[in-house]
Amino acid sequence: MSKTDKQGLSTTIVHRDRRAGMEYGALRAPVHNSVQYGLESVEDLIGIFQGSKKGGFNYARQGTPTTAALEAKITEIEHGIGTVCFATGMGAIAAIFLSLLKAGDHIVSSRHVFGNTNSLLGTLRQFGVEVSMVDMASADSVAAALTPATRMVFVETIANPGTQIADLQGIGQLCQAHDLVYVVDNTITSAALFTPASVGASLVVNSLTKTLAGHGAALGGAVTDTGLFDWSAYPNIADDYRKGPAAQQGLTQIRKKALRDMGASLSSEHANLISIGMETLALRVGHCSNTAQQLAEYLEAHPAVRKVSYPGLPSHPQYQRARELFRGNAWLLSFELYDAAQTNTLLNTLQVPIKATGLGDTRTLVIPVASTIFWEAGPEKRKEMDIPDGMVRVSVGLEEVGDLIADFEQAFACLG
Repeated sequence: MSKTDKQGLSTTIVHRDRRAGMEYGALRAPVHNSVQYGLESVEDLIGIFQGSKKGGFNYARQGTPTTAALEAKITEIEHGIGTVCFATGMGAIAAIFLSLLKAGDHIVSSRHVFGNTNSLLGTLRQFGVEVSMVDMASADSVAAALTPATRMVFVETIANPGTQIADLQGIGQLCQAHDLVYVVDNTITSAALFTPASVGASLVVNSLTKTLAGHGAALGGAVTDTGLFDWSAYPNIADDYRKGPAAQQGLTQIRKKALRDMGASLSSEHANLISIGMETLALRVGHCSNTAQQLAEYLEAHPAVRKVSYPGLPSHPQYQRARELFRGNAWLLSFELYDAAQTNTLLNTLQVPIKATGLGDTRTLVIPVASTIFWEAGPEKRKEMDIPDGMVRVSVGLEEVGDLIADFEQAFACLG
């Protein structure tokens, strides 16, 4: 049983480095800026390259002691067996796709995914990977899309920006029955609200930039292996990586083929900033989720608002599912006005929320999604993804809820 099982999330995070044995009694892992790492012998150097020597470092592109400390922390809170960190969340997602899929393979993805993820899936098609995008509110839609070439299923816990919630439990059972890699993007919920291993996820993605760091001061991404998938039976593992334990083969290939070969390396400086941000994870998520709930209720009751999408509202299609799966409803919501032509005016009149892209910041961020992050998708694709032209995404920050609601109130009053 891990310390995460014995103690709470915040206790686990704030004491993880110290318990691992830091030099000089340090409470946090230090920042290691060195690119090269010397070994005592040539045999040790060879062992690092060939994988027979564990726990050593040779070149910072594949990791540093600072990134390793962050990886260990994420592994523990995600109840995994290992983690690989990347320079960005998109780097982490791309690493999974490009290191574990090949031409002729098939992946089933939720059609309700982040705009850049949707774009990346389009790029995969150019490399000969077949992609099916379906509504994952029911596992039956995933089952209907499976083919003999299907290798992987990809889904977000709470969809960005529409907040749809997939049948995470049912899809997990389906993937287990068909020996499919089940990839769950846990960015919006994070380990503070949900542990994808509980629904059978094989790999867990976190954009460290967002909920885990939470301060908008560092980019990062992570892939965690839950230990629930049998990599010994997966056909795309290279022979060189079959030599180690079966449980580590998937993550080893991701580190070697994606991190080493493609180079989306997380810097030690940003790893340190992310690690510090994680110490307040539970506090931030709790506060922001409570504020988002009250703001969503206010917006839903306003006569100018046509629709609010937030899992904490009884009107949400997956409201009951959210209550069963998550330990809270997160900080993400979206809404639409009856008069979509007034959207920009409303947003320009707001004084507290910042008009900016990004998510999971200490500050509330607002953005009209169709004309920005989903612009490249085009109108037909946006319709398929349930992204109306007037949708506004709100990433709720740490401001007092009364200040946010008062600001929205004055902005609505200016619409006339």
